[in-house]
This record gives sequence, C-alpha cells and structure tokens, in this order.
Amino acid sequence: MRQRRVIIMGAAGRDFHNFNVVYRDDPSYEVVAFTAAQIPNIAGRRYPPELAGPLYPEGIPIMPEEDLPQLIQVYQVDEVVFAYSDVSHQYVMERAAVALAHGADYRLIGPRATMLRSRKPVVSVCAVRTGSGKSQTTRYVVACLQRAGYRVVVVRHPMPYGDLTRQRVQRFATLEDLDRYECTIEEREEYEPHLRRGVVVYAGVDYKAVLEAAELEADVIVWDGGNNDWPFFEPTVEVVVADPHRAGHERTYYPGSVNFLRAHVIVINKVDTASLEQTQTIRRHVMALNPSAVVVDAASPIFIEDSSLIRGRRALVIEDGPTLTHGEMAYGAGFIAAMKFGATEAVDPRPYAVGSLIQVFQTYPQLTQVLPAMGYGRQQMAEMEATIQRCPADVVVMATPVDLRRVIRIEKPVVRVTYELQPIGQPTLEEVLLERLGRGPGK
Repeated sequence: MRQRRVIIMGAAGRDFHNFNVVYRDDPSYEVVAFTAAQIPNIAGRRYPPELAGPLYPEGIPIMPEEDLPQLIQVYQVDEVVFAYSDVSHQYVMERAAVALAHGADYRLIGPRATMLRSRKPVVSVCAVRTGSGKSQTTRYVVACLQRAGYRVVVVRHPMPYGDLTRQRVQRFATLEDLDRYECTIEEREEYEPHLRRGVVVYAGVDYKAVLEAAELEADVIVWDGGNNDWPFFEPTVEVVVADPHRAGHERTYYPGSVNFLRAHVIVINKVDTASLEQTQTIRRHVMALNPSAVVVDAASPIFIEDSSLIRGRRALVIEDGPTLTHGEMAYGAGFIAAMKFGATEAVDPRPYAVGSLIQVFQTYPQLTQVLPAMGYGRQQMAEMEATIQRCPADVVVMATPVDLRRVIRIEKPVVRVTYELQPIGQPTLEEVLLERLGRGPGK
C-alpha cells in the first residue's frame, strides 16, 4: 500500500508538535506540506531536515493556507490535519469543507495521541480564549508552588518564529537570553514576567527534548499554555481560565471548549468587571458540561505607574497583541486604565499605521482605539516604532506584559499598566493545587 499523504494546517506550534509525535517516524505516512495561518512570515520556509528526521531528508515545505485546494490536488493528498487554535467551531468546519470538497479526509488529532507523559507532576494552565488571563494565572500558580517548597520550571507553548533548528530546545533564565534568541515581542510578553521573578522558562520545537531538559531541574513543571491550545504534556492538574466578557465562547471555540470540558479547575476571571449575568452564564455551563470541575472566582485588578501623566492628555493605548488579534477583543486593560484615569481621548492609531500594521487593522476592524503590540521580527518592530512616533498622542499607555522600551524606541512619556490574578472567596486556587499535589515536595 502506498503511503497516506498528509497536509498539516498550522501556525508554527501545534502543527509541528503533532508532526513530531504522530507522523515523524511513521513510514506509513508522508507529510507533504504544512500550511501556515495566523502568524506572519511563517509561510515560505521549510521545516528543516534536522527536525523532520531521516524520512524527510529535504525537510517539509511550509505553504500559505490559501493554497490548500491546489496542494491537495497536486500532491494527491489523502488527509488534511487541522492543527491550530483559538478559532470558532464555524471556522474549523469551514476548513473541513474545503478539504472534503477536494477529496481529502479531515482530521483533528486528540490529546491522547499528542500528550507526552512526564516523570514529574505537571500543572497546566490553559484558557478558553486568548486574553482570558492565563498569563497572570500561570504566575499565580508558580508563586503558590514555590511557597509550598517546590522547584518550579515553566514550559511555554511554542512560538518558534525564527531559526527552527536553533530553537529546537530553548532555555531562558535571564533577560539577556531573550536577546540571545532574538525573541519577538510576543515571545518577550510571555517569558519576561517569569524571568523577572527568577523562574526558568523552556520552550522550543521538539517538546520531547524540551520535557527531558525541564525534568532535570524541576519538582513540578508548569505548562504555560498559549493560544488556548490544550497542553503538550499530560497534566496532573488541569487549570483552565474562562472569560465572562466572552461568556458562551467556552461552548463555541476550538479548542477552548475542549479545555473547558477537560478542566479539573475552572478559574472564572475578571468577575470584578463582568456583569453578574455574564459570570452566571459560565457557571451554568460548568454545571451542564463539566460538573466535577472546581470553580474558582478571580479578579485581575489593574496597577498603574503614574496616573497623573494620563489625566487631561491624549493617550495612545498599546495592548497585548494576541488578546486583540487571536482573542478578537476590541480593547484591554490599557484602554480601561486610560479612561479611568482621565485621558481626553484614546487616539485612533489606524491613520498613522505603517507597513504590515495597515493590514493588521484591516484584518481586525474592531481595533479603533488601541494599537496591538505586534512584533514578529525586526521589520515589524520597526513598523511599531514608526507608528507610535506618528500618532499625535501626549502619552503612551502601555498594557503589555513586557516593557516595549527594551526593544523599540518610544520618545513619548510612557505609563505602564500591569495586572495580576486575585482569587476571590473559597476555595482558593492555592488550596486546590496543594490538595491535588500534596502540601509540598515529598509530603
């Protein structure tokens, strides 16, 4: 029998992992291409032979997703695998229709086939949607485990946007490591808050090798999930963050709905800013869909450096990029802070956008009063810098997890906005974690 020919649809994350653990060493399959979406500058590269293995001495091409119909025909593809995340169920099935219409099977590969088993306990922190508050929840989880005496290492969902061979296994222990690996703004947003707290972070492309390295220096591994994907490692405790501002998405987005159904603990975040009706909607869905999950309420209060710089001034608000793009939010903590502390206006950045940022605003038309922190490579960082410079603002309100002034020049006064998880009531997330893991190492 001839090999089954496969195309993996992805975004430089789940797609590579699925290939590594399901297809790489199986001679009954031939992966003829990856297709790329969501992330710029991924298409046109190759998954390198050093990572693809001996069955793929030339590596594997990464093509634009819009070429999928032609690729199915040219390569006589038998199977199309959907392998990226934070999209509606409607979106997933629209892609299925394209694959099926052109004669290929359509496949979603599940957790059992793709989760690696660790020798150490794993606490995973994932979400229903990007922008739910996963990052501050992860930081809270790490702090809880450290207080209990555990040595904690964070492993982050992949963001391999550079040299894939060099990025096979990445270990970040200092801020200088971010420069050494030439990290994008999105990578820095996720890694830097951990590094500033003295926590080692691993990431990469080959997560079997990443896991083996992380296990050598951890009592507990914390999986810091990204783009609301489910974890690559089999969790001991599975924490999932839901956002009441997007109540209902826990039933209608992929794979956030999978996370919601699997969760041991569901954190309903932002209860301080959501309506009672929104919060109650998620509670009803927990009871209907995952009644065994423990529900923890939490807020994400905003902290600001110097509010006096905002009052009476025009503010350019810069928000976390993925929250606005993948997460489809119109604004975040920065806009809320600018309005709360008396900005006369949030400057519309669209007329001043440069280069690829023009396309970003066309793709995400809800963004009329905020600038997403885009920085997938040096060119886009330069475009961010130019856009900020062109905007007629008196002050920049920066609500990104990373201080952008480390990587781009901002000549206007900057006010940083940060946010941390604040559990409310009982049970607390810390109580649930320690009950499931034990009270500390060896206990």
